[in-house]
Amino acid sequence: MEIRYSQQLRKVAGYVDTIVKGFDVNDPRTWALIRASLNEYSNTLHFWAENTAGRIITDVALRDEKTWLIHAQDLSRGMRDQIRNTDIGAVYQQLLNEQVSLIKSLPLNAAQRIHDLSTRALIEGNRASDISGLIMATGQVTKARANTIARTEVSRATSIFTQARAENLGSEGYIWRTSEDEDVRKRHQELNGKFYEWDDPPIVDVKSGRRAHAGCDINCRCYPEPIIPDDY
Repeated sequence: MEIRYSQQLRKVAGYVDTIVKGFDVNDPRTWALIRASLNEYSNTLHFWAENTAGRIITDVALRDEKTWLIHAQDLSRGMRDQIRNTDIGAVYQQLLNEQVSLIKSLPLNAAQRIHDLSTRALIEGNRASDISGLIMATGQVTKARANTIARTEVSRATSIFTQARAENLGSEGYIWRTSEDEDVRKRHQELNGKFYEWDDPPIVDVKSGRRAHAGCDINCRCYPEPIIPDDY
């Protein structure tokens, strides 16, 4: 799913690249036109973004439900029924809205990047040729961001659906689990194996104080292992 989502988002990055390279970036008069074109492109993306994100989020939700049912085979029928009947509508809609905003932000961020570069050139008195290469690289920068969004958001959606189903069963928290390989961040290694409440995500970045649940941090491949009440 991450690969499929990334492929779709890279289409947007590719079109951003086409827009930028369709202008003579060595001519400062075109910079405002590039920004306007990118902003307009973002406005046209809404329905495509809804369809694209909707397919991915639906797949994530179905995979999460299937995983729950596999692990619940040895538990009560009542628990399995409760898993199937969990109301994830509000969670689904929230995730969908967030993904649409993120997709539409790709050309918007590209436009902002060009604005920042052109403003810097004006303030510092640089020639257009001094920043034309940076402007031309906007498509590649957008592609890298598209890959980060796909990697982060599929994992985050999975964790959020897991939380919704766990809380529906009365779960108050989970054990943080990492992917247990050499790429795990030091801070995430420190969180591994510890219990955290759903309503109190741990600090995942000490420097910034950023908090997130397992699987919800940027480029995070960890996952929450829910603690289910003994009633089940």
